[in-house]
Amino acid sequence: MLGNTGDVDENLELTAPRDPVGVDESSFKTDIDYDSPAYLELIARSLLNKGNNVRLKRAIEKARQGVPVVIAYIGGSITQGAGASPIHLQSYAYRSYERFKLMFAPSDGNSIQLVKAGVGGTPSELGVVRYERDVLRDGTIQPDIVIIEFAVNDADDETRGNCYESLILKALANGHHPAVILMFSVFQNDWNLQDRLAPIGWYYNLPMVSMKDALVEQFGKTKTEGNIISKQQYFHDIYHPTNAGHRIMADALAYLFQVTDLSEPDQEEPDLRKTPLIGNDYVNVKLLDRKNGNQLARIDTGRFRHIDTDLQMSEMDDHEYRTPLFPNNWMHVPYKTMSQSCFKLCLRCKRLILIFKDSGSEQFGTANIKVDGKYVKKADPHQVNWTHCHAMLLFDENQAKEHTIEIEMMEGHEDRLFTILGFGYVD
Repeated sequence: MLGNTGDVDENLELTAPRDPVGVDESSFKTDIDYDSPAYLELIARSLLNKGNNVRLKRAIEKARQGVPVVIAYIGGSITQGAGASPIHLQSYAYRSYERFKLMFAPSDGNSIQLVKAGVGGTPSELGVVRYERDVLRDGTIQPDIVIIEFAVNDADDETRGNCYESLILKALANGHHPAVILMFSVFQNDWNLQDRLAPIGWYYNLPMVSMKDALVEQFGKTKTEGNIISKQQYFHDIYHPTNAGHRIMADALAYLFQVTDLSEPDQEEPDLRKTPLIGNDYVNVKLLDRKNGNQLARIDTGRFRHIDTDLQMSEMDDHEYRTPLFPNNWMHVPYKTMSQSCFKLCLRCKRLILIFKDSGSEQFGTANIKVDGKYVKKADPHQVNWTHCHAMLLFDENQAKEHTIEIEMMEGHEDRLFTILGFGYVD
């Protein structure tokens, strides 16, 4: 599990609990009539906003003409497909991609490409950092449609919506100028962050789909009163949908596609020149890791010399296999003989996000973080207690300047492990 082995403790054997995102489909069977007027009415309620249709209609027309179209999804575990079985074929992302092909490219489905980049338990604070790598694939892919789903992941977003709006603007400004659709999933307790995030969608007049609007009111009804699906049928656990739940999410997106297709075209695209509603400070954030770090900054790895291969995994695109996230990392391993233990990064920037690994293993310890010689935060890998990518904002300033960031194991934790997965920086 470790790379670059050297003068380290040979007795180290890394163990961690199972990733809770890897849930199986609920065994509860549904008796839903997907063609009934009541079900179609439920789906219609999901359309929070049709939004400006110029970009989405353009993508639909390209698909009809046989021109390649890329439909991309970025979000948390629900976008990853948690609760669906098999996860790579029954997720709402895959099923709505299949619906788009059937609706607009039935004779040439190979012209439609799926990019799925859902990562369990992560907010838009991390999504905006990994957008270029996981959605654009470092410039090799230009999406025509981007669906963003962070409505149940952003509660702890330290930027309070700035990263979410920045991610939206980053997607809107890219390449083919894709249509951006906001998807608001919901938890079993009827909670999401729609009230905080939807105003951004209204502000830019984006298409928005709300599972909260579609489902919550009817959850409280009996069958005779108009209930279509129960919580037991919709949710696999308190967070993730069953196969039936993922289908409903896919049907809601398909309804947006249909409504857009049948609507008169808007005359012009949304105005993106307006002052941001919350902020756009992270639109130009870039990823720095072991792969490019020495070209961008001065780095002294200290005892953080190893590569951690026991990483959070995700089923990307339509793959059944799981892809390790942030493989180009720096891992602290206690050395028998080495005095310098601190990881030091010297970088000119104005905003910096640390990405580190959470773990349930007791072998991982807490690190202290200093910026320009002053203690700012500690990074505790046991906050969620499973192998997980954790984003932490270190500083946010108006002007770029040279900063020195030092990461060192907390006193008493020098003999433990810690993994720096990378950094998101704005220069």
